[in-house]
Amino acid sequence: MSALIYLVEDDTGIRELVIYTLRNTGFQARGFAGAREFWQALRETPPALVILDIMLPGEDGLAILKRLRSAEATKKLPVMMLTAKGAEYDKVLGLDLGADDYMAKPAGMMELVARVKSLLRRGGSGGGTEKDEFRTGPLYINIPRHVVTSAGEDVTLTLKEFDLLVYLARNSGIVLSRERILQAVWDYPLALETRTVDTHILTLRTKLKVSASLIKTVRGIGYKMEGPA
Repeated sequence: MSALIYLVEDDTGIRELVIYTLRNTGFQARGFAGAREFWQALRETPPALVILDIMLPGEDGLAILKRLRSAEATKKLPVMMLTAKGAEYDKVLGLDLGADDYMAKPAGMMELVARVKSLLRRGGSGGGTEKDEFRTGPLYINIPRHVVTSAGEDVTLTLKEFDLLVYLARNSGIVLSRERILQAVWDYPLALETRTVDTHILTLRTKLKVSASLIKTVRGIGYKMEGPA
C-alpha cells in the first residue's frame, strides 16, 4: 500500500494542487485547512509523513510541529514545512524545532515529490549490507530500531538528527565538509545554507550530553566523529 501523507494548508488552491500531485505520483494524500481537522485525522489514522504550512488560522504550523515532536507517538514522524516564509532565519527556526525538511513557496511540484520520497526512504528501515549498529565510547546507535543511547540513557532525535548522526558514525574518523553532509543527509539539490548543518550539530551535541565530545569541529572544513565505527 502506498504511503499516506497529510497536508495542512489553508490556501485551497495550493492544497488541492499538492494533493492532486501526490495522488498522481503514487501516494495516498489528505488535505486539511487547519489544525483541528488535522489532529482529529491523526488520532484516527496516523500518516507516514506530514507537510505543514506555517501561517495557518488558529494553531500555526510551528505550534503543530512542537506538539508532534513532544508526543511519544509522533516524535519521529517525518515533517516537512511548506511555507511562504522562506527567509534563512525561518528555515533555521523550523529545522531547529524539529522539521526534517523546509521548502519555500512557490514550490515546484516535482521537487516537492522528490523531497517527500527522500524523507520516506530515510524513514524506512533501510537495507543492504551496511553496518546497522555502532558503539563508540558512551554512544550506542541501533539503526533498524532507531535507538540512540548516551551513557545508557535514551536520546530522542528527530529523523534528520538521526540521519546526521548515523552519517557521521558511518564515516567515523573522516573529516566531512558541510557541503558533503548537506548532500548526503538532505539527499537532494537544495538551497539551504551550510549553517543548517551547524544548527543540527549544535542540537545533536546538546541531546547527546556526555557523548557530545565525540563530534569534533574541524575549523574551516566541517565535522568528524571520533572513535571506531
